[in-house]
Amino acid sequence: MGSKRSKGILFGILVISVCFLGSATQAGAETWNYRAYSWVVKGDMYPVSDKEGHAVGSTVRGAFYAFENGEVATATVVGTFDFTKGKGPFVNYVNMNFEDGSSIMIKTQATFGGGSSGWTSEIIKGTGRFEGIKGIQSTSKFKFLPVEKGEPGAKGYGEGSLTFTLPSK
Repeated sequence: MGSKRSKGILFGILVISVCFLGSATQAGAETWNYRAYSWVVKGDMYPVSDKEGHAVGSTVRGAFYAFENGEVATATVVGTFDFTKGKGPFVNYVNMNFEDGSSIMIKTQATFGGGSSGWTSEIIKGTGRFEGIKGIQSTSKFKFLPVEKGEPGAKGYGEGSLTFTLPSK
């Protein structure tokens, strides 16, 4: 996993999972703006011998979200990819865990490289006070930090928002 190509793939997955996610605004929805920091915990990439530069793999990332309203959440991001020369489809699941034990799960599906195509990021599940949540995640900017020798992959920070509705009580 130490090659430059592997690190590049992990950077790409991070970009996809944090940038260009969601664009619709829901009527009457709440919007929580956040700042986030994310890092690779583990990444695996396996070459496929059918064509040059083809690989499939997975990543596990850690993340910390600090919301403008004072809420904080830690997260685990699990993703898979099928890239040829750094381009191709991937899926990420973000599981945000809040201090009170409630959680929000987000699913992102996209194709990395070759322009923007098929970007979707939706909130697919909530527990505790987020039970029945519906909405999207969007990100306005993200910056990568240098990868130090011995680190498993990309790390960085960014800003974004969750726009969602909850069922009536």
